[in-house]
Amino acid sequence: MSTSRIPSGSTVPFTPKPRKGSSSARLSLSQREFNKIAGTLASVRKVRPDAIFEELEQSGDAATFLGYQPNGQSSRIPSDSRQVEEPPRPPRRTRPPEQPSTSASAASSSRPMPSSSHQQITLEKETYRHRNGKLPERTVQREVLVAPEDADSTEEAGPARMLDGVPLEVQEAWICEDLLFVLQGVEGSLIRYDEGYDPLDEDQRLQGARWRVDPSLDPSLLSLVERLLPLASAFTSVEASMELRSSPEYGMVSHALCSGIRAMLKEYRVLTAQLESLFLQSPTFTLQTLYFHLHPTLHTMSLLSSLCLSLQVDGVSQEASDVSDDDDGLGGMADELGLGGAGLKGLMKNLKAQEGLIGGGGPVLGGEVLGIICERENTMSGDPTASTLHSTLLLHSSQPYYRMVVRWITSGYLSDPFDEFMVKESGHITKGVLESDYTDEYWERRYTLRDGSSLASSSKVASAKATPSLSAGIPPPRPGTNRLPGGACIPSFLQPWKHKILLAGKYLNVIRECGIEVKRPGELEDTEGMVVMNEPKFYKRIEDAYIHANRTLLKLMVEEQELIPHLRSMKHWFFLDQSDFLTNFLDLATSELRKPAKAASLVKLQSLLDLAVRNPASSSSNDPYKDDLKVTMQSQGLYDWLMKIVSRTGSLIEDGELDLALDERADEDVASKKTDKEKTLLAIDALSFDYSVKFPLSLIISRKTITRYQLIFRFLLHLHHLEAALSSMWLEHKASIWRDHSGNDDMERWKSRIFSLRSRMLAFVRQVLAFATGEVLETNWRALEDKLAKVQTVDQLLRDHVDFLDTCLKQCMLTTSKLLGVYAKLMTTMSAFVSYQSSFNAALSKFLADPETESDPAKASQRWTVLSNFERHFNHHTKLHLDAVTYNAGSENVALLALVTRLHQTTLRV
Repeated sequence: MSTSRIPSGSTVPFTPKPRKGSSSARLSLSQREFNKIAGTLASVRKVRPDAIFEELEQSGDAATFLGYQPNGQSSRIPSDSRQVEEPPRPPRRTRPPEQPSTSASAASSSRPMPSSSHQQITLEKETYRHRNGKLPERTVQREVLVAPEDADSTEEAGPARMLDGVPLEVQEAWICEDLLFVLQGVEGSLIRYDEGYDPLDEDQRLQGARWRVDPSLDPSLLSLVERLLPLASAFTSVEASMELRSSPEYGMVSHALCSGIRAMLKEYRVLTAQLESLFLQSPTFTLQTLYFHLHPTLHTMSLLSSLCLSLQVDGVSQEASDVSDDDDGLGGMADELGLGGAGLKGLMKNLKAQEGLIGGGGPVLGGEVLGIICERENTMSGDPTASTLHSTLLLHSSQPYYRMVVRWITSGYLSDPFDEFMVKESGHITKGVLESDYTDEYWERRYTLRDGSSLASSSKVASAKATPSLSAGIPPPRPGTNRLPGGACIPSFLQPWKHKILLAGKYLNVIRECGIEVKRPGELEDTEGMVVMNEPKFYKRIEDAYIHANRTLLKLMVEEQELIPHLRSMKHWFFLDQSDFLTNFLDLATSELRKPAKAASLVKLQSLLDLAVRNPASSSSNDPYKDDLKVTMQSQGLYDWLMKIVSRTGSLIEDGELDLALDERADEDVASKKTDKEKTLLAIDALSFDYSVKFPLSLIISRKTITRYQLIFRFLLHLHHLEAALSSMWLEHKASIWRDHSGNDDMERWKSRIFSLRSRMLAFVRQVLAFATGEVLETNWRALEDKLAKVQTVDQLLRDHVDFLDTCLKQCMLTTSKLLGVYAKLMTTMSAFVSYQSSFNAALSKFLADPETESDPAKASQRWTVLSNFERHFNHHTKLHLDAVTYNAGSENVALLALVTRLHQTTLRV
């Protein structure tokens, strides 16, 4: 099939060569002069030269200027005109490859003609010539080849290739010009996109363009071209990545990284522009020259492309992570139901995070971007080019992260709209939860690290049965790596400082919540230039900010909020170091405390407590915080509650977390199996104290710590109550009815056994009470005071306080299931014995009233049976308790050795 080749005027390649031409002495215009005039007119009128040629042809001026007839065969026809009339006109045309002229005049003159199967109609050249040594003059040379009608037989032999018969010099100039386009991501004539590459496919663009070189190119040139094409592919990959990561959802760190990469791409574009200028002006410019100048850039661009590819995540479902802030989880009905606000939205977000609905990856942003750059910098530390490149990009991309860090550690404000920062805020947790929170969520989970780490996490063992936390939505690592996604990935250079960064902002945030303006002395708001984050200078800034925030909050709590006097007051109320007020209160409220817990009046008990506390004769009347003490009623007995906690968590201290809200979640299945008598809880067994403090002291004296105080108080209260009951029983036994001889030896032995059992029980209670108050509470309190005098951080203060309470609980035998179970049975036995005193009095009165009838063996056996049951249970449980305490003292709790000595003395008296 015969075709004619007509090149496009807009994409005609050219290779200019500056040369000095002599002015023509001819009076008529030459083809070159005509083209020059047409080009000048086109540039002035801002149109294409084709339009000038067409206008001159239509007006007939072209024939006048060039001296040819409209139907003539002159070779001076304007070459850009595509409406040329050739007699005879061939039926078909083919478009030849657009060939640039060489920079050498010899190459231009010696360019071979097309094959004999084609006939030349028009020839036109395009070169540059300097005008007066300054501005180039452009001359266009083109050719229009028309195949004769017998060309069909030639094409049947094989298709014509683009560069067949083109000299090597022309091929080199042509391929150099094509490469200058391709290096900017634009197709050329000889270098086209690969057939399998779609430039509109985003995934393929991110991988880089794939190129296909004309197979007719000379092999000597093809080798250098193939070495330069990876540079073009890497450039298109970087360009596509920058276009993608410039969208808002990728965050400020990615935008800063794109800014740094664009600065490098600007230098690359300047280099290509300089090479193009050199190509246009230098007659000695070759493909080897192009490769020589671009070879160093090839390595840098490949590093940039590799970095951009490492920032892409395959198969990430954006729908899972793009959760709208307006989604309240109730179909938009939250406001209508009165459940609107940031609290509900934060809670729903945390619930979805816990269920794995969100937080499963998402795009690479924030700290993960910095982490990837740092990881690559460390991996390629032996490559100077890679090290310089990554350090420069790290400097640019870390500036938004730097500003977030500085604002957080200097003012306590968290500005992180794209979840890029290492610290996250749980919006549903406010300081209002401190009044009913059993887990210290405000302090521990209001602001947390996204990677889930904490200062105490290394010493805590997670329990499989523990109640899951709503704010524990830590995303899983990226598939195939150990790197956490997004802001959960903390850059390696900030890993050692992450806890101080968290605490510095947390301290200042608490101060702001108190209404105190936070001012960082000597802190500059705006720093000139960019700051390097992985240098000792920045680390010192973090340390200084942490020390300042810590000292400020510690001073606020200890000095202004009077923390130590509050703790001493709580020791007075809950540890009963001066318990005269309690004895007075129990005497005043005896009748009320004998009622069931649900029937007791809290208002009456509170008034009686105020009366006992404010008694001028009591040491508690001088306490400055006596108004903060309140009476409460628990819903479960102490030992039932503790046994449920131990059975649920395994140990109160082992995992460091107490499920202290169990008192509000009674087990209905167990309760349904109990009888009505067993369900009844007396007020004395449910009685407890509460203590109210204001923010920020509620961070230290939180619901979590107050519940620990309440556990110890109820333990001591039961001992005091039993001691008082046994002492009252001793007073009754001093009455004449018990002291006088009854005249019956069996009755005297019975009374003697009661006296002995009462005495042993009283001795046991006093020994345990003395051990708990004198050797546990008082000793640990003095150790706590020493620590508080030397404490340097608020978190250390929190840990010391909680450790003090946990140690007291453990040494009081309230944390081990075996000890707790035996001790609970022992206390139940003694309480039953005390409550049976009225029956003992009635039996003795009946005997004294009618000795003969009551001396009957059946009635005597009944009296002895009851007493023997009490003795058997007490002896059995005392022995088990002593064995358990001895074993525990030798294996886990050395502090119980003192109790073992005391109990041995009591046991040996029997």
